[in-house]
This record gives sequence, C-alpha cells and structure tokens, in this order.
Amino acid sequence: MTSGPAVTFSTDVTLYTEVVNPMTRGSAAVLREGAEQSDEHIVRQVLDGNTALFELLMRRYNERLYRAARAITRDDREAEDVIQQAYVNAFSNLRQFKGHAQFATWLTRIAVHEALARVRRRRRYTTMDPENSFAIPFPVPRSSMPDPERQAFARELGALLESAIDRLPDGAREVFVLRQLEDMDTAEVAAVLNVSDAVVKTRFSRARAALRRDLYQHAEIASSNAFKFLRPRCDRLVAAVLHKNL
Repeated sequence: MTSGPAVTFSTDVTLYTEVVNPMTRGSAAVLREGAEQSDEHIVRQVLDGNTALFELLMRRYNERLYRAARAITRDDREAEDVIQQAYVNAFSNLRQFKGHAQFATWLTRIAVHEALARVRRRRRYTTMDPENSFAIPFPVPRSSMPDPERQAFARELGALLESAIDRLPDGAREVFVLRQLEDMDTAEVAAVLNVSDAVVKTRFSRARAALRRDLYQHAEIASSNAFKFLRPRCDRLVAAVLHKNL
C-alpha cells in the first residue's frame, strides 16, 4: 500500500443550493467557454461562483469515471449511480482539491472510493491474492447451431472483451481497465487505487496473461470501443446531476 494519506469524502456535506438550469445556460455555450481551459482553472472558476462550468468537467471525465466504476461494480446502472454520487461528492468537496495531484486523478479516486464502498457493503468484492495467478472461466462456444443473440455476441468484439474483463478478479479488473482502456500510467493508477506501483504492474501483467489466450490478440484493437460512454448517456447523466444535485 502507498504511504500517502487516505482521502475521505463525506456524503453528509450540505450541497450547494443553486440549481444550474441547462435550458438557460446551454451545454454548447458552456463547452465553448471552457474548452481550452485547464481543469485547475475551471475548478477555480467554479469555486468563484461559475458553477455552470462544472458541466465541462463532467463531460471531460464521464467515460473515465464510468469505466472505473463499471470495472468495480460490473453493472451498468450501478456504475452510473456511482459516478453521479462521485460528482456530487466532488462538487461538495471541491475546496479540498489542492492541486497536489492532477484533478483527473483526484476525481477518479472519488469514483473508485464510492464504487468500492458500495460493493464492499454488499460483500461482493474480494481483492485478488497477489501471490496467486488466476484464469478466466471463459465460456466454450457450443457446437450446435447458435441462436441469433449468440451470433450477434460473436460479431461484437467489443462486447466480447467487456465480458472477459468482467470475469477478471476484483483488483485486477480495475487495474486493466484504467491501464489498458484509459491509458493511465502506472503511477496514476497506483494513486487512484491507493496501492503501490509494484502491485499495479503485477495485476496488470496477470490480467493481460489471463485475457491473452482467447482474445488478447484483438484487445488492443477493441479496447477503445469497450465500455463507451456515448453522447445520449452522457447528456442524460449530466442533466440528472445538474438538475438534482448542483
């Protein structure tokens, strides 16, 4: 484990009462206003009262947070709930961001913290044993004529990759998603998950080895299309957060 201080995010903080109405402050205007600005500069403006710019931060990191949360929860709907709560927590605790790490890292740690808290409360998460290797229980295709859904599944390489990643052990799964799909470096993943660089390297190596037998030759091609957070979902989540929580 890393020796740095743990980050705690309270869910009991009084939220900002101002409601940002997307109809009066359109997304296009917000995106134009902040497109070239750094995360840190946007954070300062949000803290100064321009809360509409928080939408830009959400749109920048929706996919990263979704992938991180989805890797832990293995459930699309719950992953969306996680990132909504993560944004509420981040907004409420924005003054705690001191710039010691990148804003993206700080924000991802909030989402990971929220996702882990949920699955651990339900006892659905068991961190992999670092001393033991693991194998994916990959389904063997039936020799009989496949049904249409199975044929469609076979054609969708991205869906096949997602399914294989879901079967990776807890601990290895989120490391693979953040390193391979999000292209985060070892140090940033270690900071997000609060583990050492060595643990990240070991888990990533073992996850790749487990995937390689059946589909790793395709993974680099398909990985950018796995767990995509497409525009309709992005718009829906942003609207929900802005309307209900900010």
